[in-house]
Amino acid sequence: MNNKSNKRITRKATTLLFSATLALSALFGVSLAHAGADKTTHPVVMVHGLAGFDDILGYHYFSDTYGRKLYRNCNWYSSCNKYLDDGQIGAAASMTPFQSSDKRGLELANAVESWMIANDFEHVNLVGHSQGGMDLRKAAKVLHDRFGYRVVKVAYSISSPHRGSPIAKHVLDLGDGVNNIVDALAEAYGEIVYGDGNDAGAALKQLVYDDYDPNDGVHTGAKQFNENYPVSSQYAKRYASTLNAQQGAYVNPALWITQDDYFNIDGDGYCTDDCSGDGAAGQGDGEQYDTDDDGLVGINSQQMGWRTQLHDNYWSMDHLTTITDTDNVDDLNYPTPTQMTSHAGVINQDHVDMIGIPSTTFDIRNFYGAIFDYIAQHDG
Repeated sequence: MNNKSNKRITRKATTLLFSATLALSALFGVSLAHAGADKTTHPVVMVHGLAGFDDILGYHYFSDTYGRKLYRNCNWYSSCNKYLDDGQIGAAASMTPFQSSDKRGLELANAVESWMIANDFEHVNLVGHSQGGMDLRKAAKVLHDRFGYRVVKVAYSISSPHRGSPIAKHVLDLGDGVNNIVDALAEAYGEIVYGDGNDAGAALKQLVYDDYDPNDGVHTGAKQFNENYPVSSQYAKRYASTLNAQQGAYVNPALWITQDDYFNIDGDGYCTDDCSGDGAAGQGDGEQYDTDDDGLVGINSQQMGWRTQLHDNYWSMDHLTTITDTDNVDDLNYPTPTQMTSHAGVINQDHVDMIGIPSTTFDIRNFYGAIFDYIAQHDG
């Protein structure tokens, strides 16, 4: 057989292989464009929630201290996130574990500013889990005011209590029980929770929708914070969020306080402000074991900006798209009935699954890869 025949056969085989790949992609709903995450135009900073850093429940926040599951950082002794570009730039912030978002947001802004100046960055993207999704809104405003322009490109929140969590009010109502909970956390995490600047009471008051104590001389609460640090194109180019919830029987045992017979987060009912008096905006339906919360936060509190949809790709990286039916939540205190009650795009995982605490049903590296890829499509 001559060389021309060989070349024809090779081209034919290549064409057949490519056609077969396209057919399989169509069959399984795989997008060839999402074999791996695109590199973001600007660096990404991950922001931990209450009780972080550098671990939570005995596991490293965002998978490990150095982000080896989160960032592309491979060597002979550590694993990495295969979905991320080799040149992806990222960092994990570290703030006071127990504090208000007013103070934590300022700490975040200070850290990001120093990092930007040291590395000659002009813009950043911020991704926050839980309280971290609130902290980043203050940081975005502070950075804008300091630099004189919009520094943050994409502000992305995961499982964040933008309109409060009943858990915060429940714990505060225990009175001295707050100290007992902090003692228990100290036993699990170490003395870091007693470090300078930690204030569990201030942290919890931040996460109650209304001002928990109008007579203490400090105006606190998620409602006031949302007014001070709003979703605004002045401070970030794009705001987006992931919502998640899970049925009680599958929630991490550490979150079982929310499944007691007397307690229900009730996270998918609509009303103005905190009409049920449970510490979070909205009103529940009274179904304790439905999928309207993630064990700590109701879905009617989690949407910030655009809601995203996670798409599972069997053969390649998962990816996120924007859900336009629920529109953009630009007034966090007064979302529409649809935005507060819709289950569109809600991921079936609990609050701690979303940061990589062991789960047999959720590929956390793939999820982070999808977030980075989503940011890459919007941070230019």
